[in-house]
Amino acid sequence: MSDKITRLPQIRFAGFTDGWEQRKLENVANYIRGSFPQPYTNSDFYDEENGKPFVQVADIGFDLKLNPDTKAHISKIAEPKSRFVEAGKVVVALQGSIEKSIGRTAITQYDAYFDRTILIFEDYKVPINKLYFAQVIKKLFEREKERAWGATISTITKEHLNDFVIGVPKIEEQKLLGNFFVNIDDNISLHQRKLELLKETKKSLLQKMFPKDGANVPEIRFTGFTDVWKQRKLGEVGETFTGLSGKTKEDFGHGDAKFVTYKNVFSNPIADPNGTENVEIDNKQREVEYGDVFFTTSSETPEEVGMSSVWLENTENVYLNSFCFGYRPTVEFDPYYLAFMLRSPVVRKKFIFLAQGISRYNISKSKVMGMEVPIPSLNEQKNVGELFKNLDNLITLHKSELSSLKNLKKSLLQQMFI
Repeated sequence: MSDKITRLPQIRFAGFTDGWEQRKLENVANYIRGSFPQPYTNSDFYDEENGKPFVQVADIGFDLKLNPDTKAHISKIAEPKSRFVEAGKVVVALQGSIEKSIGRTAITQYDAYFDRTILIFEDYKVPINKLYFAQVIKKLFEREKERAWGATISTITKEHLNDFVIGVPKIEEQKLLGNFFVNIDDNISLHQRKLELLKETKKSLLQKMFPKDGANVPEIRFTGFTDVWKQRKLGEVGETFTGLSGKTKEDFGHGDAKFVTYKNVFSNPIADPNGTENVEIDNKQREVEYGDVFFTTSSETPEEVGMSSVWLENTENVYLNSFCFGYRPTVEFDPYYLAFMLRSPVVRKKFIFLAQGISRYNISKSKVMGMEVPIPSLNEQKNVGELFKNLDNLITLHKSELSSLKNLKKSLLQQMFI
């Protein structure tokens, strides 16, 4: 393709009317691959205490930055055999999985040595703003990575690189675009940090707001509550029921009834009302009710057995899938307390202990009913349940905002770049 061809983006900043030149990547920048010290696995070539940073694909983050510290550090012996790169260079991953690795891009924040799986842009043949260029490279590789060859580990070759074409506007427009997308990235990073903080807060509270083994009060609780928490067996405060039975695959995918899927139970402390599938109405099956708890009975690891989910809908003709069993409390519980208590570390540890199997793990319904769980007064349950419900709502809100920002950026990249 000739470098004389010009095109216009769909959206651009006011005052810019010139077309963008379409240039082959080899006519825009000089680039070179990193290298790795041979032999790669020889411990003499690595010095984790005093060595220099050695950047691999996993060290390239998703925010146009390298991770603060690299997973590997190379020794003095290895330095001459590896590629040294100064801070301030645009780099991109050439090798790895198509879904997760190829196309990771960064502007390096520190001097380091670079693995051969990474491409380094050393200098430029035309005026280039690095913030703009990094966004272009990331978008370009996202678009072109299907051309990578290889099975488990895929690679974009030099021949492919030489065919890549990018749009090159005037340097002033590049600067505006670069700064504009940095601001969007900063906003995305801010929401990501808020989301991670909320998740960590929830994780910490799940550990501290339910009594640990041998204790009868939690480490943290709401003021005004001083009574000790009771330990009751699940079988003493509720009864079980089975999921769908007597069905063949022809019975599913149609009909006016619904059933709660295994994935829904596994993934959600509060069952998602949309996580159901169609099945024919069958009066012989047990319908689920508001406040019912569902438990998974089988999984590939002990850590995933007995995952629980509480149903908070009043919908008729809804059943439970055949790979879970149901539990209906016979005493009053706050359903949100029940949902998060059953997912707390102290209770999950008991489920893991009950898991049995080798290649696949199962859990006995009778053993689950013999399990003791912590039960405070109903008022304290409501306070605890409300706290975790609000936390989950905040987490969902930030996930939604983060997704919207990422989609907005993706759309703008498509319309403001060529």
